[in-house]
Amino acid sequence: MSLDLSDIPAELREAVAAALEAAEVSDGHLAVELVGEDRIRELNREHRGKDAPTDVLAFPIDGLQPVAGPRELGDVVICPPRCSDVTEAAVHGVLHLCGHDHETDDGEMLALQAEVLEGVSLPPPRPDAERRTRR
Repeated sequence: MSLDLSDIPAELREAVAAALEAAEVSDGHLAVELVGEDRIRELNREHRGKDAPTDVLAFPIDGLQPVAGPRELGDVVICPPRCSDVTEAAVHGVLHLCGHDHETDDGEMLALQAEVLEGVSLPPPRPDAERRTRR
């Protein structure tokens, strides 16, 4: 068995692979999609009952239990205009797919997220993100 990262934007593959390794997940397929604010708002409303755009959503499918065929970890949907860091959002979403939940743990997920981000090379900030941080 192996990881299928073919449905992940190239600039996020290193971070996604690092998050999977940190979560001790070594097989399965997942997808990462970058969407606009209207689409993320629609998904947030449909699946979480929150009628507002957000930065990242994770939709786990098989989880980590044994499966008969290839494992489908799920989908991560990211809205770049709502993120201060798209790479961080990707790592965050992948850790959710792997069963981590910062809303119910004692800080383990966010600590693992920080550890993963320390070890990956981050792409340069988007020009619009730089403008937002200077204000």
